[in-house]
Amino acid sequence: MHLKKAASILVLLFILFNGQCVLAQSDIDYKIEMLNWDEVNQILPKYSKFIVLDVETGKQFHVQRRAGSHHADVQPLTPKDTKIMKKIYGGKWSWKRRAIIVIHKNQWIGASMHGMPHGAGALKNNFPGHFCIHFYGSTTHRTNTMDLSHMLMVLKASGKLNEYLSKASPYDVIDAYIAGIKQHDTRITSQISLQKNKWRSVFRLVENIRLGRMERLPAEDLTSEISLDVPVEVDWYIKNRGRQTYSDTIHLVRFSPSDAWKVDSEHFLNKNNLP
Repeated sequence: MHLKKAASILVLLFILFNGQCVLAQSDIDYKIEMLNWDEVNQILPKYSKFIVLDVETGKQFHVQRRAGSHHADVQPLTPKDTKIMKKIYGGKWSWKRRAIIVIHKNQWIGASMHGMPHGAGALKNNFPGHFCIHFYGSTTHRTNTMDLSHMLMVLKASGKLNEYLSKASPYDVIDAYIAGIKQHDTRITSQISLQKNKWRSVFRLVENIRLGRMERLPAEDLTSEISLDVPVEVDWYIKNRGRQTYSDTIHLVRFSPSDAWKVDSEHFLNKNNLP
């Protein structure tokens, strides 16, 4: 099967079946794997070339790994690849994380990228530097822990986001919810939200968001709870309004102790004067 055709079919199946899919045609099987960084580091050594497939748009481009020890530092191969990558980011470079699938030989690996050129670059590709691709277990240069937004995108690309959120504590759900707003990711926020919402209308106003403080109860106190008000402090950067601080609660509910926690978005957004 032609690789581009295979990629298009997989993305369609990925959307329809929430990432839990195997693409099978003739004698070719493509399954999205979530591999640990230590393993990927061996599969994709320095100077290896591979394809990046953006989950949301289905667009793909070729890259080469140039460096990186905690994650992969990569560059688009050609000016054409740079142009495609910039289209994926709406024509502007951005630190926003995106769920991607790395295609190398017969392996399809769930990953996350940002879209901001930085540092040094060596290829003639009209890309001023390199960008980073994270896999499960990879870290930033500054920390020894996995970046939350990258982790969520890896889970999303690998078809494991639902599983993670269904078992997450209310505090991890809030962390993921704020990260989803920060990354302008409708899939993450919609999955967590109690109500349906026109998230793109919210994202057009939110330039940045940061969770500054969150109070936690002992885990044993939550076993039988089906509703919870969590005190938080959230810093917003709203278009035409500047910085705003929200010091109040985020309300969460679940329909039984075995169900996933959901955020009452109507309460949270209305309190912050957002649609």
